[in-house]
Amino acid sequence: MKVLLTGSTGYIGRRLKQRLIQNQGIDLRLYVRNKKTLSQNLPSNIDIVEGDTFNKEKLKEALKDVDTAFYLVHSLSRSDYKNLDKQSAQNFLDAAIKCGVKRIIYLGGLGVKNEQTSEHLLSRIETGEVLSSSKNIQTIWIRAGVIIGSGSTSFEIIRNLTEKLPIMTTPKWVNTKAQPIAVDDVLNYLEQSIYLKEKENLIVDIGSEQLTYKQMMLETAKALGLKRVLIPLPFLSINVSSYWLNLFTPVQFKVAKALIEGLKSEVVIQNDNAKKYFPKIDPISYIDAVKRAVKEIETNQVISRWSDTDNSGKIWDRNHDKEIADAIFLDRKELLLKDLSKEQVFKSFTSIGGKDGWFAFDFLWETRGLIDKILGGVGLKRGRKNQYNLSVGESLDFWKVVDIKENERLLLYAQMKVPGTAWLEFKIEDNKLIQSAYFYPKGLFGRIYWYSLIPIHYLVFNNMIKSIIKKAEKF
Repeated sequence: MKVLLTGSTGYIGRRLKQRLIQNQGIDLRLYVRNKKTLSQNLPSNIDIVEGDTFNKEKLKEALKDVDTAFYLVHSLSRSDYKNLDKQSAQNFLDAAIKCGVKRIIYLGGLGVKNEQTSEHLLSRIETGEVLSSSKNIQTIWIRAGVIIGSGSTSFEIIRNLTEKLPIMTTPKWVNTKAQPIAVDDVLNYLEQSIYLKEKENLIVDIGSEQLTYKQMMLETAKALGLKRVLIPLPFLSINVSSYWLNLFTPVQFKVAKALIEGLKSEVVIQNDNAKKYFPKIDPISYIDAVKRAVKEIETNQVISRWSDTDNSGKIWDRNHDKEIADAIFLDRKELLLKDLSKEQVFKSFTSIGGKDGWFAFDFLWETRGLIDKILGGVGLKRGRKNQYNLSVGESLDFWKVVDIKENERLLLYAQMKVPGTAWLEFKIEDNKLIQSAYFYPKGLFGRIYWYSLIPIHYLVFNNMIKSIIKKAEKF
């Protein structure tokens, strides 16, 4: 069976990709914006097509000879995501029909259309409606609410709030009901949808037990061995709640606001199709899902995170090598490797950030991260998926990995709020470690920003390159 997977570098897609690769009965094709974001150790028989859902010719190429296509595309990071999502879904549906695809499998969100429905959830519902609008192709629309798994947006928010705040004053939305589900169970439903014998369009609502968000946080505290007190305050607004999440969790303000707006309405199961068509799948409890997620984090087994990819695509549409060559300001440091191997030095600078921090002057990085959070940026709280491995497209604190070459180079793109564009590069060349900070300022303020930071850069970057070499000696 020929299966196309879109969104294979996203949170669900990356995990589903692993499952489908291991499925011997599937001939898998991936449709990605940039194949650099894929793992380098993919099996050689995996077909890869580069493009997006707005490129109709590439869509036809990707969907040619396909039996089943997974649609896991979302444009939340774009300001006009609602219209883009509808157009994207229509393009995909039209191309799938022309190519003779038999089935589309779509993962959307639980919820119903009413005056309380958030724009974010409404967009997910409308996407499902577009994909299900034709009688010429079957669409299986899986609808999930709060997905609990290591690295998921919902879990990261709940875990961070629970761990950091012994006493929480919360808005009234904590009493809203939802039906969370473990990410592994979501994957079970998606994979098993390939083999359904049903020929009509289906909407399948999935979830475990019904809980309020307050109960979820208290259950999370129990799983973590913590005691927490929640005090709901009815006057806390959506904006205040969004800033609260922005400061104490890894998500940035824009994402936090979209999620908070969605918490006004219940997201509970509306049909029994999960039990009817997938009787062998029995979703695990919320607390077991939390324990499983925590274990994955503690054992460095996190496969994907909500921040792995930049959905806007802007990062991949640019030539970073050309841009850094045009950068106006440059801070470059060089040190000889001496008796160190390339492997030791590469391992050292690719383990930077996250829990290990940025060597000395961590308080300066933390301060910069806090300022970024206050300004609505990503801050340092995103950390990194794995302390020892990096791949193109994943987040590293307030940086994004845009290029990595084994034992040669790491290029990071700055995603913090900054008056210009910035990169940080580590490169091994001519038996030297070359560390370069590039900055392309925006206007006069960008130049003032760079010059005002020269003393701090001197301290931080001098220490950084020396510490990388020192750490490499331990490997």
